[in-house]
Amino acid sequence: MASSKEYLNYILEQLSEAGDVTHRAMMGEFIIYYRGKVAGGIYNDRFLVKPVKSAKEYMPEAVYELPYKGAKEMLLVENIENREFLKGLLEAMYEELPEPKPKKKK
Repeated sequence: MASSKEYLNYILEQLSEAGDVTHRAMMGEFIIYYRGKVAGGIYNDRFLVKPVKSAKEYMPEAVYELPYKGAKEMLLVENIENREFLKGLLEAMYEELPEPKPKKKK
């Protein structure tokens, strides 16, 4: 099942206070970037983030879920109504997120 544009727009609106949040469509789902780094994504209308140490500490009760079959587990963000919480989550995670891979030159 693909994620809806309505859910994407809702999450982007909720993340708007964090600033510099972008997305990219990928196979019916959406990758979420924070300040140019992959922070997580929207999979089957669920907002999942990378399970970096700071995210696990910020959301100690978070449940691990698979974004799709064969993928690595990610953390389900359930407190999506709280914009301050989401902003704090992304800010806490930022330093631990991997740097973007350089684009290959043709």
